[in-house]
Amino acid sequence: MSFYTCLIVMLGGALGTLARHTVSVLTAPYSRAMPWGTILAINTVGSFIIAFFGTLTLADGRFAASENMRLFVMVGLCGGYTTFSSFSLQTLELMRGGAWGRAMLTVALSVILCVGAASVGHLVASYLNPNQPVQVAQLDAEEEA
Repeated sequence: MSFYTCLIVMLGGALGTLARHTVSVLTAPYSRAMPWGTILAINTVGSFIIAFFGTLTLADGRFAASENMRLFVMVGLCGGYTTFSSFSLQTLELMRGGAWGRAMLTVALSVILCVGAASVGHLVASYLNPNQPVQVAQLDAEEEA
């Protein structure tokens, strides 16, 4: 891994984190009883983006992208934007506050919506690719996001 690649991932992560903070602030009024901003606007959208971009930019995809561009978006941007750790903390806080039903709803919605969004992102990008690749990630590092 080169220093340049590290900078690319760091820049993507910084932009993803800034986008995540912005979305959190904008969705705060709707996220008082349930972490809707995290569930819908951050994790679900991030899951769609990583699968969509990952599929569409494969080496044999319609819009083949360089390894650094894929790392920038999939590891940096999406890694900084999606927030599994926030999801975990918010779910724990719901449980600690006795809101077990909302906590379990948060877990179920997060898993179902995020895996569903990744599936839709992959399917849409596969449709747009001329040879419809099956894979999403080309490198092990891309799966780390």
